[in-house]
Amino acid sequence: MWIADTFTSDAGWSHLESLVDVGDRMAGSDGERAAAEATLDAFTDAGAREARFARFDIQGWSRGESHVDAGGETHDCIALPRSPTGETTGELVDLGHGLPEDFADADLDGKVVMVASNVPSWYDRFPHRREKYYRAVEAGAAAFVFRNHVDGCLPPTGSVGTDEDPIGEIPAVGVSKEVGSRLGRRFDGEPVTVGVDAEIEPATSQNVHAELGPETDEHVLVTSHLDAHDIAEGAMDNGFGTATIVEVANALAQREDELDVRVEFVAFGAEEVGLVGSEYCARTTDLDDVRAVVNVDGVGQGRTLSLATHGFDPLGDAARAVGEHFDHPVEVVPKQRPHSDHWQFVRRGVPGYMVASRKDGDDRGWGHTEADTLDKLDVRDLRENAILLTELVARLANAGFSCPRRPPAEIAAALERQGDAEAMKVTGDWPF
Repeated sequence: MWIADTFTSDAGWSHLESLVDVGDRMAGSDGERAAAEATLDAFTDAGAREARFARFDIQGWSRGESHVDAGGETHDCIALPRSPTGETTGELVDLGHGLPEDFADADLDGKVVMVASNVPSWYDRFPHRREKYYRAVEAGAAAFVFRNHVDGCLPPTGSVGTDEDPIGEIPAVGVSKEVGSRLGRRFDGEPVTVGVDAEIEPATSQNVHAELGPETDEHVLVTSHLDAHDIAEGAMDNGFGTATIVEVANALAQREDELDVRVEFVAFGAEEVGLVGSEYCARTTDLDDVRAVVNVDGVGQGRTLSLATHGFDPLGDAARAVGEHFDHPVEVVPKQRPHSDHWQFVRRGVPGYMVASRKDGDDRGWGHTEADTLDKLDVRDLRENAILLTELVARLANAGFSCPRRPPAEIAAALERQGDAEAMKVTGDWPF
């Protein structure tokens, strides 16, 4: 019965519509607070108890005007969140994909560095935007230009900054593929000016919590993030994820008697500016009581669920069992994925999934651009994913499931083997 109800439910999709209709859900904004209130109501309507906010302080950042001036013209751009305010002029250096070896071979002192948002298909890993930014900072660059590789005149966004220094060190902007191509063709080696204006002041964000199942200390965390970048609806990233866990809450409420341990839903704030909400939750939770984390972020990009298991073999076994139970494709990825809210728990040894969906290429597609809109998503995918994840969470909350912790040293060694450790040290994200 719960499967039929989920496949005909509009609870999750209606909540997704309410999130995208809020408008700006930037961390610390009025829109993020409105999204949190709507999510709390959605959990309550699903039948979850103890719906509540957990508020925390963040470094606030609000977008002002930005510009790239070259050849007597002003070229369209947007500031990258947590860029400092400032204006600087320097010789433009088009560094292509901005691979580590590109930085090693270039003279960038005092220069304006431009890099692409993608990497070549032959490259063995995906250097994150922040890695490219901090390699530019280390090389003495005066400003950073992040060039999209997706057609459509879409400048990309995405934060800079670190936990210790939330505001970045040099001005940073995003430009579209088309503007970046023009800048590289006409002005590589020529002086350009990059300017960023932003309002930087303290702010407050919040996580939304709600619970189902017995009142046990041990619990399974089912999470997403509800903030989004201010330039778009944030439909896929991550309104779809939050809508999915709302749908899971509705379905799991029908199976509450099957749960042997508590299931706690958390919609995090301030993910897009450094995983701040999940770090606050991890620091204020007794992690010995967390059986597993199911973090849903990026499930709207395709139909087939893709679950990164971070080397926790029982998590992979549980996901495969769900796929076999429904005779439905499920992809299990036994790698470390240190770029969403699960990571604040996994890095401390807690078993955790990063739940996304399989897609072509290793990039964001429409994500982090103004094209991340509702029309690109499919209610069928939301309902199917919710059914699979409901079954998965129910199995994790069963008395027969267990998954040993992994020592943080093992997580660190796995990152070293993947080739991600050096990049995380460059960006200030190495916690070990």
